[in-house]
Amino acid sequence: MYRRSGVCIKPVQESRPGSWGGRNAPCTDDRSLSGFIIPVKAVSDVEYEPPYLYPDYRSTELRAPRHEPVRLPDEWFHNAPGPIFGRIPVRPEDADLTRQHRGEPLGERIIITGRVLDSDGQPVRNTLVEVWQANAAGRYLDPVDHHDAPLDPNFTGAGRCLTDDAGFYRFVTVKPGAYPWRNHLNAWRPAHVHFSLFGPSLASRLITQMYFPGDPLIPLDPMMSSISDPRGRELLIARLDLDTTVPEWALGYRWDIVLRGRRATPAEA
Repeated sequence: MYRRSGVCIKPVQESRPGSWGGRNAPCTDDRSLSGFIIPVKAVSDVEYEPPYLYPDYRSTELRAPRHEPVRLPDEWFHNAPGPIFGRIPVRPEDADLTRQHRGEPLGERIIITGRVLDSDGQPVRNTLVEVWQANAAGRYLDPVDHHDAPLDPNFTGAGRCLTDDAGFYRFVTVKPGAYPWRNHLNAWRPAHVHFSLFGPSLASRLITQMYFPGDPLIPLDPMMSSISDPRGRELLIARLDLDTTVPEWALGYRWDIVLRGRRATPAEA
């Protein structure tokens, strides 16, 4: 029997911004404990994951599976070791989204940091963390984003880094703006940053979103509401961290990502 939970990260066959490409792939009961894939016996009783189908989040009606999962042969999946970074290696400057162009982007400069941990609280070292986000006006650098807000020539909105030996990641960016979306009448997404984490193979990936504390749009957001347990929703909200804050320069936010167990970070709906 297959079960889904925040403790099991499913193999990914397709990925794109704003979605979890492998959501329909089942978690099998004979995978090893290495990386993000764990046996079904270790699944937590706490279900923080959003359902595949949540009618208030309209696009789930188009992509939610309508039949029972089918076990696919293991040889169908690409199991090359990872992380693999493509032609250009990960550079320290990739983690500063405010220094990728000649000028500085508009908006409130912030620092986002935290640790990537497993269910035992142990650091996940040398894992690839990628982020992408809207600019301070709430617009993505994406040809399909038609929001009537200005683009920022000094902000691309994407970065990446590797966790260190203690599992820490750190990004410098600007706080993203809220933006409208056509889910329902007068629908607005709260400010958020998309996160992608790769495990020791290309088939292990988690895509999720980080939100900011005190945002009045969070209780109105169907994506967040699809996580029925409020404790699960809290796991997606960063906290203001004065230890991370640089005086007179940038506010800091702390957001730890837990890959397995009762405190596992929920995946993106």
